[in-house]
Amino acid sequence: MTTLTGIRERVRSDLSDTTTAVWPDEQLDRHIAHALSDLSLAMPRELSEDLATTAGSRDLDVSGLDGLIDVEMVEFPIGRFPPCYPGFASWAQTLTLHTSVAPDGEDARVFYTASHQLDDDGSTLSDHLAEILVTGAAAYAALELSAGTANEVTVQPAASERYAALSRARLTAFRQLLHTYGRKNRVRPRRMYVPA
Repeated sequence: MTTLTGIRERVRSDLSDTTTAVWPDEQLDRHIAHALSDLSLAMPRELSEDLATTAGSRDLDVSGLDGLIDVEMVEFPIGRFPPCYPGFASWAQTLTLHTSVAPDGEDARVFYTASHQLDDDGSTLSDHLAEILVTGAAAYAALELSAGTANEVTVQPAASERYAALSRARLTAFRQLLHTYGRKNRVRPRRMYVPA
């Protein structure tokens, strides 16, 4: 199981800092969170949840959807064949269903994308997404160190350039992986339905 501690150790290994001499845990955790945010936007979790409607109201409160990034579609009413996917408008934490008749309290199934979760108890990341995350976190950590040492006098005068080259290579790889595997680049078949 992928955990924050495990990801941090893998990032340290990639950066050759297994003794924590260069990056404290808090610093690496910040870079991991940054890379996780980028990863979640490119390759979010795809979830669905049934939400109760309010009789006489077309509005649905989606504030309870954990890690919500975007609502893809809403099925209402649930269980029909073919399924009914009415249009909707989204504003803040409210979805307004574009149905001819106001709901009567039935459930609506909301299909949405959500950010990935990562902590010491586990994560929602698959193994290949964890590898991509490690690449991005190492890139951000190296970038910070190269910027921080650019104007410093050090024992190794080329250290800043080495970290800058490492960060460029890792960041290029990270962005390419996000582009290649991101959901925006996938062909997603859709079928048009008559509005409910």
